[in-house]
Amino acid sequence: MGSFTDQGYIIREGFRLWPSQFSLAAYRMAFRVPEVIFRSYLVTIFITTVGTAGTIIFCGITGYALSRQDFHYRNYFAFFFYFPALFSGGLIPYFIWMTTLGMVDTYLVLILPGMMSFWFIVILRSFFKALPEEIGESGKIDGANELTICFRLYMPMAIPALATVGLFSALGYWNAWMNAMLFIRNSRMFPLQFQLHRILNNAQFLMRQAQEAGVPAGDVPTFAFQLAMVCIAIGPIFLLFPYIQKYFIKGLTIGAVKG
Repeated sequence: MGSFTDQGYIIREGFRLWPSQFSLAAYRMAFRVPEVIFRSYLVTIFITTVGTAGTIIFCGITGYALSRQDFHYRNYFAFFFYFPALFSGGLIPYFIWMTTLGMVDTYLVLILPGMMSFWFIVILRSFFKALPEEIGESGKIDGANELTICFRLYMPMAIPALATVGLFSALGYWNAWMNAMLFIRNSRMFPLQFQLHRILNNAQFLMRQAQEAGVPAGDVPTFAFQLAMVCIAIGPIFLLFPYIQKYFIKGLTIGAVKG
């Protein structure tokens, strides 16, 4: 409601549940400069789509491998994923690592770091472990190799778990902005959430937006504009959440003790 309220009314009366002085100035100012919104939307959609697909594939394969009893090195690999989840090297080694790999000002730095998650691997490992081992044995009898057994037998049965991991991963990519702040210098590659971060913390940017939109400096809807940007950023997730809520609940109860 604050994003639809007149700036002067917010200053005089504060925020109200229903605006008595309705105004679209904040949204007009936001959409008068399309590269700030639409390009960032496209970047975020691309990052979310590619990153979520990669997370489902790599975490699914890893969870399947760690769930197999005949995989002799599963405990070593499980420790390899488990230890960094508890002890992190910190921001400086992470920054040096990304810059050494040459991922500054590339989309890879926005996609690859979040693609392998220990918690997603645990969820999928628990789900695969609950499936009967006889399914894989029957596939081996028919001459199927491990990849065929994984993708054609186990993966279709793990769709609820994969959907849960995909939804959590998509939310993570959609809300991510830290890597963009650290490694992206090209403004055309900024994701939506980082644009929102810049807008909310840069008063000069707001004034420049107002000049380009033809709004007098004294009438800049600063508070309403900030709220409008928040609504624009969370709009798709807000609309989709009622339809995906059941997958969140199912994901939270995977591996739980049921009475």
